[in-house]
Amino acid sequence: MACCGNCLCCHCCCRDEETRTPEELTILGETQDEEDEILPRKDYESLDYDRCINEPYVEVLEGMNNKRAKRYEAVRWMLVFAIGVSVGLVGVFVDFFVRLFTQLKLNLVGKSVEECSEKGCLALSLLELLAFNMMFIFIASVLVLIEPVAAGSGIPEIKSYLNGVKIPGIVRLRTFVCKAIGVLFTVSGGLFVGKEGPMIHSGAIVGAGLPQFQSITFKKINFDFPYFRSDRDKRDFVSAGAAAGVAAAFGAPIGGTLFSLEEGSSFWNQALTWKVLFCSMSATFTLNFFRSGINYNKWGSFQLPGLLNFGEFKCSDGDKKCHLWTAVDLAFFVLMGVAGGLLGAFFNCINKRLAKYRMRHVHPKAKFVRVLESLLVAMVTTVVIFVASMTLGECRDLASTITNNNTTALVSLNEDVINSTIRQFFCPNKTYNDMATLFFNPQEVAIHQLFHQDGTFSPVTLIVFFVLYFLLACWTYGVSVPSGLFVPSLLCGAAFGRLVANLLKINLGMDIYSGTFALIGAAAFLGGVVRMTISLTVILIESTNEITYGLPIMITLMVAKWTGDFFNKGIYDIHIHLRGVPLLEWETEVEMDKLTASDIMEPNLTYVYPHTRIQSLVSILRTTVYHAFPVVTENRDNEREFMKGNILISNNIRFKKASVLTRAGEQRRRCQSMKSYPSSELRNVCDDQLAAVVPAMEEGQDMLQQMLERRHAPYPNLYPDQSPSEEWTMEERFRPLTFHGIILRSQLVNLLIRGVCYAENQSSATQPRLSYAEMTEDYPRFPDIHDLDLALLNPRMIVDVTSYMNPSPYTVSPNTHVSQVFNLFRTMGLRHLPVVNAVGEIVGIITRHNLTHEFLLGKLRQHYITI
Repeated sequence: MACCGNCLCCHCCCRDEETRTPEELTILGETQDEEDEILPRKDYESLDYDRCINEPYVEVLEGMNNKRAKRYEAVRWMLVFAIGVSVGLVGVFVDFFVRLFTQLKLNLVGKSVEECSEKGCLALSLLELLAFNMMFIFIASVLVLIEPVAAGSGIPEIKSYLNGVKIPGIVRLRTFVCKAIGVLFTVSGGLFVGKEGPMIHSGAIVGAGLPQFQSITFKKINFDFPYFRSDRDKRDFVSAGAAAGVAAAFGAPIGGTLFSLEEGSSFWNQALTWKVLFCSMSATFTLNFFRSGINYNKWGSFQLPGLLNFGEFKCSDGDKKCHLWTAVDLAFFVLMGVAGGLLGAFFNCINKRLAKYRMRHVHPKAKFVRVLESLLVAMVTTVVIFVASMTLGECRDLASTITNNNTTALVSLNEDVINSTIRQFFCPNKTYNDMATLFFNPQEVAIHQLFHQDGTFSPVTLIVFFVLYFLLACWTYGVSVPSGLFVPSLLCGAAFGRLVANLLKINLGMDIYSGTFALIGAAAFLGGVVRMTISLTVILIESTNEITYGLPIMITLMVAKWTGDFFNKGIYDIHIHLRGVPLLEWETEVEMDKLTASDIMEPNLTYVYPHTRIQSLVSILRTTVYHAFPVVTENRDNEREFMKGNILISNNIRFKKASVLTRAGEQRRRCQSMKSYPSSELRNVCDDQLAAVVPAMEEGQDMLQQMLERRHAPYPNLYPDQSPSEEWTMEERFRPLTFHGIILRSQLVNLLIRGVCYAENQSSATQPRLSYAEMTEDYPRFPDIHDLDLALLNPRMIVDVTSYMNPSPYTVSPNTHVSQVFNLFRTMGLRHLPVVNAVGEIVGIITRHNLTHEFLLGKLRQHYITI
């Protein structure tokens, strides 16, 4: 064995003496993968954001006038408003029952602790708390068993969906029910999770389902509303719903809009921005209206804009020396950003290892094992917070005095604050337990205390609380319950920031505003975990309602992201990678431009002809898994007849060997057609290549070596390297195919099921025609080829696909650089990108999987080895 290294990988790659090069392995269809490397899975489909401009769609456009177009646009705005209102109501529902269950649990346990502190029966109080928490978590975990996609926050899945990846079940009504109900039991069960992430997922489901006016889960919900049933419209409404979920969670409509743009959407337009912002505003004010009325009985006062309220940051009246932050504090904010990035990277590293362990040892086992894991986490969390509050909490006076620079400020806690948030567990009268005050309150209340209650927590308590919360939150994220990560990260970071403020006050005697440092700590840790910048900055500014915090928050988040990115990716990107989702980043690396479209395309084409027998279509659809097929003719001489609509080539899988051209003859024929091309440079290149090909064929060189040479030969010698049939000869693998369009698998199956065909002795004009509504009637779950009853079909009948294919898809030249291919594919939201040479012959096709970072990196390694 001999080890060979290269500049792209930090480890040796070992090869046997007789193994072929990676280039040969690629041509022969073999691969070499690292054992621990998780590659993007090819069973994920892409959304088809690009419109199929076929004849049924053109008929719809011809029947469209300005008045009808405005009517459709008005319906879009009404649906966007309805989505925003619905998401706001979902937030009201979740918040109401979380408060109800949490207050019920804490009141009963609190009374039990007060009584048992005197009687010595604290074990009974612990059992009561365990019973509540484990019952709630059991319900949440069972709901996830019903719909596994409802587990977690849902943000990685929604981010993938907005990036253009179709994840099964992610926006179904059953997922919504399990998510919304499950998250309220998870939060009420005392796990260190938040409800903000699931709110984003729930909002996306509302956005996907409401405009459809039908449900696959509940089949009785099916209204006659055939509009907006396409991947393009659905993805736009999902963007609006996800933004509304952020807006409802944080009271940040602008932040929600930027979140949908920054974190998910690959393709965007100006009209969508306005609709998404309107949807976010609708969700925010709907939630604000109902929460203000329910909690304060002041309907129409709009006092609670989001589920998470940071409160008002301001100095006390009459204190002229007080300031929220100064320029000197920016240096500490930068250091806190570095620390937040390091802590976030450490958090992500541990959670990634836990996720891999679950994938290998928990998920393959019976489903009830996941429920047992969730109950184990709930039990450990409950015991830890109870024991920590009882043994590690510090009893502090209700009126605490803080001395800063010889200035004494008395902080008095009023009665309602004491009764509602201060916990006196295990402490004598007129004192409170600072650890229990953090652990035995809702997380939003604990964040509010760390932001605003000065002198409430000792440094030791903050350190212990931070360590315990960090570890338990890391363990919890990933168990089989609906769970969010925003609030736990904010609370953990707020404890860190408050600890820094206490140390600066006590040790350095600095006159600082502790709430600001708690806020910056929360931003630093959250930024280090999720690696969001623009949207998170605006979300935090809107949540604090303090624009002066814009600069320090932005600087902190940028530093935290840069620091964390040095070690690993954000938590959502990590979980996307672990699931094998082929996510496309914003842009490719500069080094990838050494590759062209011909290097990364899939040359193994399975295609159909414009007029095809049913038996051939059924054979193709049953023996392949491709979701689109190029529509081609064999040579340019047939193109004139194709346009007449009376040419038929009956076999798509096998050609008669007697009519197969030799490779040299085929090259001469292609070069003759190239000579008619207006470019003299192409004619010269063709002549040079023709002169080089004929002697090579006469000398009988090894065919594989010729393929390798041709692969990297100058244009126009770009041919498919593989054939759709393993039985073809090497000559048959290089047949020129004139490209006419592309047709989807779902369209072909739809044509077969509806009997769209004509007899061999008839004209194609006798074939039945389908309308656009009939083509999209079964969206989003089109019938499968195995649902087709073959007994009802005549295999000798012919299908004319020219009316239903997309005759003008986006295409690229074989010499197009990867960065251009990537930008076109991502910004236009493509699903398939044909590679067509200068004479209109298709030589390959590019899909999402050909543009993933892992695939491009592998091709770049092959490129370096080849040169």
